[in-house]
Amino acid sequence: MSVLKRPIITEKATSLNESRQYVFEVSVDSNKIEIRKAIEKQFSVSVKSVRTVNLRRKSKVQATRRGRFAGKTAMRKKAYVTVKEGQSIDIGAGANE
Repeated sequence: MSVLKRPIITEKATSLNESRQYVFEVSVDSNKIEIRKAIEKQFSVSVKSVRTVNLRRKSKVQATRRGRFAGKTAMRKKAYVTVKEGQSIDIGAGANE
């Protein structure tokens, strides 16, 4: 299973690109060392730091004719990756590999 799932492209995440920070959705069981190695291998950059955030599960309820169905969304994990001075990641190029 791959460590990197997809880059997160939101308004906040793209504003962080100016300060050489990039946001990725990663597998829940991955750690910072695995994330660092995967980024360096896939995008050929040197990683300065990795910060991770575990996102909580959200409760979802659906009411139908057959009754009420309750469930939860899947756990997610985001990684904020900072690359070294003078380097950048082209999100469009490496995301399709």
